[in-house]
Amino acid sequence: MIGRKREFELLQEAIDKQRAQIITVYGRRRVGKTFLVNEFFRNKYAFKHTAVSPLDKNNNPKRGILKTQLQEFHYSLRSYGLSSQEQVPVNWSSAFHLLQQLLESKDDGSNMVIFIDELPWMDTPRSNFMLAFEHFCNDWVLAHKNAKLVVCGSATSWILDKLLNNKGGLYGRVTLPIAVEPFTLWECREFFRVGGYAMDEYDIVQAYMAFGGIPYYLDMFRRGLSVPQNFDAILYGWQAPLRDEFDKLFASQFANPEQLQDIVTILAGKRSGYTREEIVCKGDYSSGGGLTRQLNALVNSTIVTPYIPFGEHVVKYRLTDPFCVFYIKHVKDNRDATTYWQSYYNSPAAANWAGHAFEDVCFAHIRQIKRALGIGDVITRESSWIVPGSENSKGMQIDLVIDRDDRKICLCEMKFRQGMFSVDRDYATKIQQRISRTMELTKQAKPIISVLITTYGLQRNDYSGKFQRVITLEDLFQ
Repeated sequence: MIGRKREFELLQEAIDKQRAQIITVYGRRRVGKTFLVNEFFRNKYAFKHTAVSPLDKNNNPKRGILKTQLQEFHYSLRSYGLSSQEQVPVNWSSAFHLLQQLLESKDDGSNMVIFIDELPWMDTPRSNFMLAFEHFCNDWVLAHKNAKLVVCGSATSWILDKLLNNKGGLYGRVTLPIAVEPFTLWECREFFRVGGYAMDEYDIVQAYMAFGGIPYYLDMFRRGLSVPQNFDAILYGWQAPLRDEFDKLFASQFANPEQLQDIVTILAGKRSGYTREEIVCKGDYSSGGGLTRQLNALVNSTIVTPYIPFGEHVVKYRLTDPFCVFYIKHVKDNRDATTYWQSYYNSPAAANWAGHAFEDVCFAHIRQIKRALGIGDVITRESSWIVPGSENSKGMQIDLVIDRDDRKICLCEMKFRQGMFSVDRDYATKIQQRISRTMELTKQAKPIISVLITTYGLQRNDYSGKFQRVITLEDLFQ
């Protein structure tokens, strides 16, 4: 098991408690939620069920999705000991009543773990699923101190709305929420090391740039292939396993995937993102609550990140999911070209992509950056910063501003290089101008510290002193 130490500890504490538990495990599709639960419980369940995916091509449209879900639930009940004489339930109330019967027959006083995977998929239109599920939780689970109900789902907004923020029958009932996050760079390195891959930190960062820390995607890398060859094998060509993953990602998590894909595509057009009002104009949306709900759904699913740019007061939304960014920019219109990335890899455009993608990797590892700066416990606010030009001054763009509560501001430059980074006279002048301009705009409220975040370090010369701190891949992999 790579990483997930904290999650294992939380699960163990919950299982050891002498009272009923309702545990929710949620996170982005393919992040490893089911694997985590199965590994912890070693597949030892009093009952386990996986809902039918809305993407399942075997769904019978004549039967209807509700009947299909109930039929599969009945199969699971029988596989865990329900009498074969029991008929397929006609609704969720009778389905959960059968589950109660099954669990009562198994209750010997020891812990009974009930695992329902992809619970949101069971809540189909006009099924009254939530009423039946709430009754099952309140009437049976919470009445048995040895009952440990674990539910899992990729539809994060559903989990938040229907379970964690429930205002009705399940209000305050969830005893342990666990949000499963993508791997960090350190965990990715462990993943590839255990798997026997010949990949150094530079290779792993490139993999992270396109696939993020999603174990399912990283597991598709083949030993013996270079990073560009693996990109082509996984994403490009008719047989590429992730060729259609972008559509599946949205269809499996959202009730209105096309609308959310449109918003994500708009956000992909500008690295610094857009305000809500700008999204309304770009997509010709109404300014009502519908867009707010859609943005919240994307934020809850960690595909989009809201932030307030340094020195501003308006929230912007950025597309930050590495896979979605890479797919829209480089796969969507080129996925039939089987060797696309190998041909593209050494081009100036690819170098430009790598520079921007490295910035996103750094934003995903703010904790490691703060630790390297010795400010892990200092309250900070992080964002990029774009200052438009005027008649009297040039515009400027800062990759990362760390505004610290200990009266310091870190201006961070991010450079992705195959070797050490070297500062020349022109670049040193540019850095000094940015520092001076920042002091001017902030009215010298806080001292400025210039930071370089790069791959292998800084080449010492007459101008390297412009950077007061240097952070390398070694720091990001901590």
